[in-house]
Amino acid sequence: MVNCLIVGHGAREHVVGETLVRGGASLFSFMSFKNAGLEDLSKNIEIHSETDFQKILEFCKKNSIDFAVIGPEAPLVVGIVDALEKGGIPCVGPKIEAAQLEGSKVFMRELLEKYKIQSNIMSKIFDSMEGVESYIKDMGEDNIVVKPEGLTGGKGVKVYGDHLFSKKDILEYCNELVDKKNRFLLEEKCDGEEFTLQAFVDGKNVIGSPLVQDHKRAYEDDKGPNTGGMGSYSMEDHLMPFFTQNDVNEALADMKKTVAAVKAETGVEYKGFLYGQFMKTASGIKLIEYNSRLGDPEAMNLLPLLKSNFVDICWAIINGNLSKSYEFEKKASVCKYLAPEGYPMNPKRDEQILIDKKKLDKTGAKYYYASVYREGQNVYTTTSRAMGVLGISDTLEKAEKIAEAGVGCIKGKLFHRKDVGTLKLLQKRIDHMNSLLKK
Repeated sequence: MVNCLIVGHGAREHVVGETLVRGGASLFSFMSFKNAGLEDLSKNIEIHSETDFQKILEFCKKNSIDFAVIGPEAPLVVGIVDALEKGGIPCVGPKIEAAQLEGSKVFMRELLEKYKIQSNIMSKIFDSMEGVESYIKDMGEDNIVVKPEGLTGGKGVKVYGDHLFSKKDILEYCNELVDKKNRFLLEEKCDGEEFTLQAFVDGKNVIGSPLVQDHKRAYEDDKGPNTGGMGSYSMEDHLMPFFTQNDVNEALADMKKTVAAVKAETGVEYKGFLYGQFMKTASGIKLIEYNSRLGDPEAMNLLPLLKSNFVDICWAIINGNLSKSYEFEKKASVCKYLAPEGYPMNPKRDEQILIDKKKLDKTGAKYYYASVYREGQNVYTTTSRAMGVLGISDTLEKAEKIAEAGVGCIKGKLFHRKDVGTLKLLQKRIDHMNSLLKK
């Protein structure tokens, strides 16, 4: 029996833990606050800061951990893998230099430019207001995206026309970042449809997986502020109606070149999960961002479809011998996130969530705890997304119905996007892509 440690406390970590257990592992969890799902799956847990590496190492030694899987980005970008591996614990996750692909948007764009990665987009780095106005003038204010350099939890990026509506808005946000001593990028705004390509990486081999599309906006019909993600879906053919296998091949080729560039630039091999957020535009595939871990919610679309043994995949990442393909069920999946009323601006916290587990099981839906806490048998909201509910079936339409039925078994001061995974929203995306490609 393999003793696996999962570090992290969200729905992504819940589904990773479930998949490790399904692969025959004994699970141990280290988290900054208690995830009820991980607690139920684990032989032992510890609640403590996910960046206290000494404490995590002690927990590993005490529980004879064979390897650790690092879920969230925050510990990765400050060197958890370096610390644990120095202490003799192999890890699935990139070392600190490699994790800067997510930790520093400046590092990422400079790397892509230096190594001539095709899907890179136009951008410029600033640490003061000097030159900002002239760059906006050259690009045109309606073609501007402002990105702070570091981690923003999916909420710091501001796009003209969505969050910024005038040159004054752009300058005010840039000033705000300068005042906080944040470096930032002004990037070209791309028009198209986004897709998430998550890959297993062993330092050299980059193995792709089914495409997923996320929904960042809080409210239906893609309205409202950005969130960490309100839901996501994948199709039974592992593609999307508006993305071809050639598009995937192009994105995967750039991910492979990026992994090679990280090694050439830093001397460190990228190992772990690599999440590429790409956009198909009228002028080709564009790289929006990299994340140095699995997505949340996208991990929930991916791992339950995995037919290959996840423990074996983790060992292959660690040992640098990933095989060319891993098997996923040819099914569609729809994940809908329940969030506290008022999220993301003014979420209602400490509100009880009632889950009719028997009824939910009958729907065929699966559920994953995110930012909730449990006292006794009761589950309560925090200020972030509460639970992911997943439907899997032979078609997108059936998977969406299962997810929606599952959501109906959960009560509380919560809301979700009913349109995630619906054929109506899919058609809107198809029409959008068709209109761009016809121009």
